[in-house]
Amino acid sequence: MKTHRTLAPVELRNPDTLLERLRMAAKLRRATRADQRGVTLFEVLIVVAILAMVAGGVAVFALPKYQKAQITTAETGARTIRTAVQQWQAANNETSCPTMSQLVQEKHIDSATNTDDPWGEAYMLTCTDDDVIVTSKGPDKKKGTKDDIRMPKGAETGGDE
Repeated sequence: MKTHRTLAPVELRNPDTLLERLRMAAKLRRATRADQRGVTLFEVLIVVAILAMVAGGVAVFALPKYQKAQITTAETGARTIRTAVQQWQAANNETSCPTMSQLVQEKHIDSATNTDDPWGEAYMLTCTDDDVIVTSKGPDKKKGTKDDIRMPKGAETGGDE
C-alpha cells in the first residue's frame, strides 16, 4: 500500500499544473527566507533612539540625587575630620590644628579614609581656642561662596590653615 500520491501522467503533461506547483514552491521558499532574515537598519535606529530616550530620562532623575549624595558625603567627611581633630587636641593638650598627615600617622583618622571632599579638593581646617571648623569648597570648588560646606554648620571661618 502506497502512502504518497503519484501524479497521473495527465498532470505531468499539463504545464499549468506543473507551473503552479513551481510557483507554490518558490513562494514557500520566499516566505521561509523572510522569516530567517535579520533586522533592518531602520529597526536598529528605532531601538537605539528609544534607549537614548530612556537613558536621558534616567539622567534627569539621577543627576540631582547624585549631587545631593556628594553634599551629604562632604558633610559626613567634614564631621569625621572635625571629630578626629578634637580628639587629637585633647590627646596632645593643644588648641592648634594638626595636619591631615598627622591625624593619619597618629591614627586619629584611618589611613583608608578619604581626606579629600567628593570634588577632589582637600578639606580646610581652622582651629580657634574653643572650636574646630572644617570647610569644603563645595561643588564649585571656590572658597568663600554660598555652596561651601562647613562643620559645624553655619560656622564662619577666620584664617584658614
